[in-house]
Amino acid sequence: METESEPYVRLATLRQLHQVMADMNTARSLADTLQTVADGVVTGLGYELACVNLVRPDGDLVVAALAGNSAAEALITGRVGSRASWDRRLNMGEAWGDLRFIPHTEGWVLDDDDVPQWYTDGPAPRFEDEWHPSDRLFAPMYTPGVGGNTGELIGVLSVDRPRNGRQPGAWGREALQMYAFQAAIAISNARLRANMQRALVRLEREQQALRASEESFRQAFEYAPSGMAIAEMGGDQHGRILRTNDALCRLLGRPASAMRRYSFSDLVHPEDIGTLLRTSAEGGRAELRLGRRDGTYVWVSLRNSVVADAADGPRFLLTHVEDIEERKRRELQLAHRASHDSLTGLPNSAELRSRLGSRLCQRPQALQPGAVESLDAAYGHGPYAEQAAEHGGFDGHAAAHGFDFGPGAAAYDAFDHHVHTIAPEGETDDGAKGLAVLFCDLDGFKSINDRFGHNAGDAVLIEVARRLTNGVRDGDTVARLGGDEFVVLADGLGRADAADLAVRLRNAIIPPIRVDGRAVRVGASFGIGWAHCGMTADEVLKSADERMYVEKRSRPKQHRRAG
Repeated sequence: METESEPYVRLATLRQLHQVMADMNTARSLADTLQTVADGVVTGLGYELACVNLVRPDGDLVVAALAGNSAAEALITGRVGSRASWDRRLNMGEAWGDLRFIPHTEGWVLDDDDVPQWYTDGPAPRFEDEWHPSDRLFAPMYTPGVGGNTGELIGVLSVDRPRNGRQPGAWGREALQMYAFQAAIAISNARLRANMQRALVRLEREQQALRASEESFRQAFEYAPSGMAIAEMGGDQHGRILRTNDALCRLLGRPASAMRRYSFSDLVHPEDIGTLLRTSAEGGRAELRLGRRDGTYVWVSLRNSVVADAADGPRFLLTHVEDIEERKRRELQLAHRASHDSLTGLPNSAELRSRLGSRLCQRPQALQPGAVESLDAAYGHGPYAEQAAEHGGFDGHAAAHGFDFGPGAAAYDAFDHHVHTIAPEGETDDGAKGLAVLFCDLDGFKSINDRFGHNAGDAVLIEVARRLTNGVRDGDTVARLGGDEFVVLADGLGRADAADLAVRLRNAIIPPIRVDGRAVRVGASFGIGWAHCGMTADEVLKSADERMYVEKRSRPKQHRRAG
């Protein structure tokens, strides 16, 4: 397209135009594509200058490539023109199809706007279609539209100085318009390739980071000094162990292959299953016991973390298992020392009062009325109705059921679940069963301490504690109050049963006790008290203590100990 007359175009020109269009689509990068587009205008379309203005993400246009003049290239490449100024240009002048031509007679109003330009002044045209240095010709580039519609503006080709010195004719205009269309496709494809390359690079970096993270996790998981496990979450296999580390396998004495056949609910102590289920459902920390291969249990601190996926929800549980057996043992030892006598190992005074207090409430003891009395009370007759009225005016129905509410009945509401402790009435055995409290005081113990020393006295107390423990049932309590005083709590006894128990225990204490090669003897005095709701633990113990002293004084001094 040098100087041939339109519509006669040489075949060589068409071949050259075809080649520059092919070059646009083979450029390796977006920058190469933009420069190839500018170069193609100069080499293939017969213009001395060409500039590619590319739309930026903010909408303004930047001079991205320039061909034909190195001075102009150095002057304006990289400079930016606002979108408003470009929209003004693309709506001025003459529309040649998709092209926009602004003659020098109109373009002077654009000289002072912010669009980068290289235009110079010159003499007036000598003939009608002569190109003036201040003429402007723009070829907008749009992305391919749908259904023949124009797509989004991605840039503008600016061309100047046709080599034949004339404004382009119909063929030249069509060729520039077609070239701009192909350039838009090439730039869009180059952008797509650049985005894909960036995405691939980013993906590769993310995959590398993921692989590094997975490797870090694997090493942290495998070589953690405490137990670690991954378990399924949700579905039929909820809680099934998928993977364990060596520390957990050593802790439980089970190989990793065997661990995958279990869930934690299969390994936990039956008493701790509720704790485990709450921790598995909510995450968090719990202390429980897990079973070893040898059948024993180990105390562990178990901490669950729910690992979730943004799309699919919870995926699995990451469980951290820490051996706390030694700490638990120390805690149990401390708790035992706080609640048990250090010499005999029996429950101490505080533990005795705690156990006794747990069986008592503030509601006073009341005997259950019979059927006739219940009917009388229900209709407001008889002594039980009067008793109810005296305790706050409750209806006879309440009194008929033995609920002897007083004015402070609200204080008893918390004990509705409580099994009330009652005591046999009278001094004869009527078959009623209750909680017997046997207060034991050793006879002759002080003389052993004085004659043989405290070590001998301690040995005697230890042996007495053993004999008392062997003489009661498994559910009974033997406690040491202090000094040579012991207390036995035995539930479900009648008066005769309690008296028989006191005799058996006294007979168990009387036999000689060998201490440092010598035989010593102590006797024992027992007082039997009865606990019932409405009493405090101290009141119960005081009652049994008083009865013990009554029993001690009732026997001759020479019979108070065996020898």
